[in-house]
Amino acid sequence: MSSSFDYGLADFIEFRDREECERVRGIGREEIADHPNEDFQIDVIEEPERFYLEFALDIVERMKRARAEGRQFVGILPVGPMPQYPIAARLISKLGLPCDHVHIFAMDEYADEKGHTAPREWAGSFQKAMFEEFIYKMEEGLRPPLEQIHFPTTEEIDSYPAMIEDLGGAEVCYGGIGWCGHIAFWESHLWREFGEDLDAFKEAGPRTVTLNPMTITQNALHSFSGDWSMVPPRANTIGPAQIVGAADRSFWLDGYIGGGVSWQRFIARLVAHGPVTPKVPGSILQTLPTKLHILGGVAEDIEVEMG
Repeated sequence: MSSSFDYGLADFIEFRDREECERVRGIGREEIADHPNEDFQIDVIEEPERFYLEFALDIVERMKRARAEGRQFVGILPVGPMPQYPIAARLISKLGLPCDHVHIFAMDEYADEKGHTAPREWAGSFQKAMFEEFIYKMEEGLRPPLEQIHFPTTEEIDSYPAMIEDLGGAEVCYGGIGWCGHIAFWESHLWREFGEDLDAFKEAGPRTVTLNPMTITQNALHSFSGDWSMVPPRANTIGPAQIVGAADRSFWLDGYIGGGVSWQRFIARLVAHGPVTPKVPGSILQTLPTKLHILGGVAEDIEVEMG
C-alpha cells in the first residue's frame, strides 16, 4: 500500500509553491536562526517570561535612550495580544521615565464591512486594548500626551504617512507575523494588485483591507475565545511603506498555544526562509535590517501528529 497522498492546496491560499513549502517545512530547530542576510537577524528565546520581558525592555530602552539624547521617540507598535505592554508600563513607572517625548502609531484597527473603524469603547477595539494594557498602566504623570497616541482610524488613516514623516520618521517598527504571512493587516491576497512587482509592493501605504480567512480564524483563536462570528470583516492598516520606511524593525513571533501546539511554526519558516514575494507579505523583512525573535515553542520542528 502506498504511503503517498497527492493533493492541491485550498483555493484561498495565495502562496502555492509546494516544493518551497516542503523545503521550509524541513528547516529544523537548530537551523532556523541561520540566514544568508547578516542584516536579517533571527534569535530564539525559549521561555515565554523572558520573551515578553525582552520585548518590553526593547521598547523601554529605546524610549529611555531617545529621552537621554534629547529627541522624540516615534514608534510603530503592534496591537492584539500584548503581554509585553503591561511589563513595559511597569518598567516605565519603576524607572520614573517621563514619556512626553513618545509618539505611538498603532499598526491597525478593526473596521466594519463598509470600512468604518471600531470605536475606542468597543470591547474588541485595538484602541481600548492599547490604552488599558499599556498607557493607563503607566504612572499617570509619566504617560505620553493622548494626542501623541495614534490609530489608523477612519479619520486619521489618510494622514498617517505624513504624520510619521513630519516627526522625522519612525525609529522602529515592531510587529508580528500572521498565519497567512501578513505584516500589520497587510494580507496575502493583496499581492494580486502588484503581481510580483516587489518595489511597488514595498511602496504601498495605509488602507482599508478585507481580512484574509486565515486572519479571521487566527484572531478568533487568540482574542475572541474561538468565536469567528465576533471578528470584524475588515481593518485599517499601515502598508509595507511604513514598515520599510522605519529606521529599524523588531518582530516578535509568539504563536504558541501550549501542549506542543503552535499555529506559527510553518509561517515563521516561510517568512524567514522562503522566497521574497508579495504572496507572503512578511517575507520582505528578509531584505531589510530586521531582528526576528521567535519563541522556543514556535521554533520547534514541524511534525505531523494525528489522532
